[in-house]
Amino acid sequence: MNDTVSTVVPVLDARQAAAWDERARDECGVPGRALMEAAGRGVAWVAAREFAGELGAGVVVAAGPGNNGGDGWVAARALHQAGVRVTVATTQSKSEDCKANRNLAEVQGVPVLGPGEPWPAHGLAIDGLLGTGATGEPRGDIGLLANAIEQSPACVLAIDGPTGLDLTTGEAFGPVRADHTCTFGGARRGHLLAREWCGRVTVIDIGFPAPDPEWPRLMTDRDAAGILPPIEPTMHKGERGKVLIIGGDAGMAGAVIYAARGAFAAGAGLVKIAAHPHSVAAAQAQVPDALTATTELGPAVEETVEAALDWADALVIGPGLGRGTPRREFLGRILDQTRLPVVMDADALHLVRPESRPGAGTVLTPHLGEFRSLFPELEPRLKTDRFEAAAQGARELGAVLLLKGVPTIIADPAGSIRVVAAGNPGLATGGSGDILAGLIGAFLARGLPAPDGATLGAQVLGRAAELCAREISVRSMRPADVVRYVSHLFRSWSGLQRPAAPVIAVL
Repeated sequence: MNDTVSTVVPVLDARQAAAWDERARDECGVPGRALMEAAGRGVAWVAAREFAGELGAGVVVAAGPGNNGGDGWVAARALHQAGVRVTVATTQSKSEDCKANRNLAEVQGVPVLGPGEPWPAHGLAIDGLLGTGATGEPRGDIGLLANAIEQSPACVLAIDGPTGLDLTTGEAFGPVRADHTCTFGGARRGHLLAREWCGRVTVIDIGFPAPDPEWPRLMTDRDAAGILPPIEPTMHKGERGKVLIIGGDAGMAGAVIYAARGAFAAGAGLVKIAAHPHSVAAAQAQVPDALTATTELGPAVEETVEAALDWADALVIGPGLGRGTPRREFLGRILDQTRLPVVMDADALHLVRPESRPGAGTVLTPHLGEFRSLFPELEPRLKTDRFEAAAQGARELGAVLLLKGVPTIIADPAGSIRVVAAGNPGLATGGSGDILAGLIGAFLARGLPAPDGATLGAQVLGRAAELCAREISVRSMRPADVVRYVSHLFRSWSGLQRPAAPVIAVL
């Protein structure tokens, strides 16, 4: 059996990051110099691991006046001691810990340049100018050094985040784009909202205390493997979960077909599609594994649909359902008479109203446009704080809300937020959301709580898309391709290894 226990990786804004640092120092007695030493050595470790070929051409560290710059001075000293040719381009140091590490590096012989001086040849630039709390466009000497990083032909490793990126909002003022970012304790919101500015992100442990359990939590493969329902040797098909998918109006058979494929890929034992007769015919040809039932999709709920609701362990409703008054009445009657865990997707999201309070066992899966339709009053909050907008939407619905996007945010009505950073632009194609609904439905049918089923479904879809893109390319991949890689993903989870210390997670 594999050990799937994982470290909690929080997703922080600037205020939370500052509070965590303060708690480490003031409540837990961890000296600031110790945190800085661990952070800087972690940066040097990442530089050596990720940019071994570039180190031979030399390194320039751009060090700012505060603690981020202090991390840079520690990294410079560590690389210098390892025999790497290192130069530090800097401005005046202000924080006491930064000053102390600058003095120590200079005593050990690390060369220092001012903001406007030309840089020597180098293969790697390390951006240690500004930390998590920085906002706005960099100016003055910091701006000069940031522009020097951006104009450099070298690879860029950012400490905390590239200079000019607001790590709370994800707003990018520029100019620095990083090939790799090294951060500490947890991911920052900006890393996930502006991935194209951060490159690969490595999260390093530097000795912080346990994070606040109320902070958003990043889902990792180890987290996902830990909640994935097992397949026991003695199971029969009825014990692996029965999923009912309702939708597929005339001309929209593809939606229920993809949802069924997602449910089967997740391990469902039985899947039934209730759809318009034309869509049922297409489903029988494309997914012969699935059971079927015909329905006119409203306004009345036929006996065949009632029987299917009694049979199922979970319901997915909305893919290809269509809209209009008959569909709205049909959806309302379905929700009134079932006590199943429900996934509401696609057209169902345009028919439901927040005042209907779908319930804590329900998962709604809107993309940004569908979220705006559901909660027009939350549009301003969605622009400034997507995390809080999702949380507020979940509270208003009394249900789990999965807000698709980069990243995907899963909020439950009790206030917990989980974050899935897996995925790529190849998922921005019709049918991907239907697969996600089917995945979640299968996990709910196995008895997972709604927050776990939603989060697991999003992680599985995103990671399968990443595996798929390595073989097919993001540009060419289709939803049917992604489904085929779900099995590859599950196989990879059977042999998960813990990250090598001091790494907590890699995005």
